[in-house]
Amino acid sequence: MKRLTKAEEEIMQMFWDHGPNTVSALIEQMSPPKPPHSSISSIVRILEKKEFVDHKAYGRTYEYFPIIEKDSYSKFSLKRLVSNYFEGSMSELVSFLVKEDDISVDDLKELTKRLEE
Repeated sequence: MKRLTKAEEEIMQMFWDHGPNTVSALIEQMSPPKPPHSSISSIVRILEKKEFVDHKAYGRTYEYFPIIEKDSYSKFSLKRLVSNYFEGSMSELVSFLVKEDDISVDDLKELTKRLEE
């Protein structure tokens, strides 16, 4: 699986949240100032080249849809994060979160409970 840029991730998030869309429909969902059609179209074509989306043609209109699930990309991203910043160790990640007060004792108990199941 290939890594996505921030802009590509934002567009993929829209596909994951709203399902199949045309480029025009994606732009309509965006907050102002709305980007040019050509910019979003380029990003979507890159996503298609990276095999994250595919399309169906309806005449001259293309409807794009995700072919990579959000969970799959999330798992890939987390593994990459752990590998690059925590020496491949999930326990190092959890230790970091505890030190930074980004995870509570209750959250840790819940994680432990899930691991035991």
